Amino acid sequence: MTKSNQVLIFDTTLRDGEQSPGATMTHDEKLEIAEMLDDMGVDIIEAGFPIASEGDFNAVSEIAKLSKSATICGLARANYKDIDRCWEAVKHAKSPRIHTFIGTSPLHRAIPNLNMDEMAERIHDTVTHARNLCDNVQWSPMDATRTEWDYLCRVVEIAIKAGATTINIPDTVGYTAPVESADLIRNLIATVPGADNVIFATHCHNDLGMATANSLAAVEGGARQIECTINGLGERAGNTALEEVVMALKVRSDIMPYTTKIDTRKIMNISRRVATVSGFAVQFNKAIVGKNAFAHESGIHQDGMLKNRETFEVMKPEDVGLSGTSLPLGKHSGRAALRAKLAELGFDMADNQLNDVFVRFKDLADRKKEVFDDDLMALVSQNDTDEDRLKLKSLRVVCGTDGPQQADMVMEVDGADVETSATGDGPVDATFNAVKAIFAHGARLQLYQVSAVTEGTDAQATVSVRMEEDGRIATGQSADTDTVVASAKAYINALNRLLVRREQSEPGYDTKGVSYKDT
Repeated sequence: MTKSNQVLIFDTTLRDGEQSPGATMTHDEKLEIAEMLDDMGVDIIEAGFPIASEGDFNAVSEIAKLSKSATICGLARANYKDIDRCWEAVKHAKSPRIHTFIGTSPLHRAIPNLNMDEMAERIHDTVTHARNLCDNVQWSPMDATRTEWDYLCRVVEIAIKAGATTINIPDTVGYTAPVESADLIRNLIATVPGADNVIFATHCHNDLGMATANSLAAVEGGARQIECTINGLGERAGNTALEEVVMALKVRSDIMPYTTKIDTRKIMNISRRVATVSGFAVQFNKAIVGKNAFAHESGIHQDGMLKNRETFEVMKPEDVGLSGTSLPLGKHSGRAALRAKLAELGFDMADNQLNDVFVRFKDLADRKKEVFDDDLMALVSQNDTDEDRLKLKSLRVVCGTDGPQQADMVMEVDGADVETSATGDGPVDATFNAVKAIFAHGARLQLYQVSAVTEGTDAQATVSVRMEEDGRIATGQSADTDTVVASAKAYINALNRLLVRREQSEPGYDTKGVSYKDT
């Protein structure tokens, strides 16, 4: 199966990506991201780990039912209970897949305390069980790149004979290098009986900064499936970034003659959305989707771009869904013009969503001299809802060069306005103290991050916060030309999400949105 030049894209943003500490998504957010992945042409969506929680099971099951063209995959450890639960979740998909795994390196074999023969037997039995349930079975030897060569060949052969249709070779700890990655796949295909009858996949982590290079090398070695995530989200240093491998294959098709089904024009939109719901902002110099990926400040670069933009750009911003022009809209613009610009940027919005963004846009246009595409994207990304229990009504902060700062706040709590004043070590601290005075809570602030959406003193500030309470983690994000107001809204947004998760964790609460907990 390595003769084809098509590379399957296996996205695990909703499973491996969500395992990043603090990146937990709600049920509705998972469904939204899955729909966007399906729409952009992802071949396989790993929707979650069904045995982990009722919330994860429900999300995988719902995604399976709603999927249009993508194969929907669930993860399962090498035991019957996990595999059965996985099958129950994915069986409603038009194209379901069970992905089962076990750690095969010496370090990982010690965890279940199995010797080589015992582990080999378990692999045979569990893969056979999965294949009896589903025709599409993927098997992974976790930490494959640190597994003894002879044993790796042995267990891969066992999995193939037991019925696995995809063999994934994970670089679980980001240990390998490109030349090793290519050789490993190439030698497995040449050595293991039956290897020609299955698809080999690669799953690389970025601990040494080589995930993308290792994945592309594996394709050169014969792999025809790349496991990746949006923005490279994932545990520790993250996973292979979908946008990087897809655009690398597209731009350098001269030396890598492989294709994918990804509609690359939708990359920027989903990148922004994943960053918002996960609370993990994209670094400015991130390849493909970073704010500076198509920015040019050097005079030499600017001169070259004016003459021929190919002098300093190897791809077009439009290829990834990015417009390089400022937004030609102002406070007198109407909904039709706004809808057209949103469509140009990749946002297809229902009337009620458009109305909400339109109100915020009008408010922003009154306060900014220029409104850019990035400003509009920030407005779309704001995630306040009518169901929120806590809402900021007004905020006034008094700052001085000596003494504490003071925040005067009015906040709506369950429909009633509550007013207070609080002081703090700086305007943001005073603002957060005011929120605590109005709505007492024990949540701990884990992350506070501010970034400017555009340039200038009137630029919008996007603020991201991450909060933790009794093991529950929630993120909040907001944008405003006033950094302190954006901070207050982001803080309150995170509190609202924590409140939802607190309610969902109460005994007897029937929900589809329980937060993910790995097992």
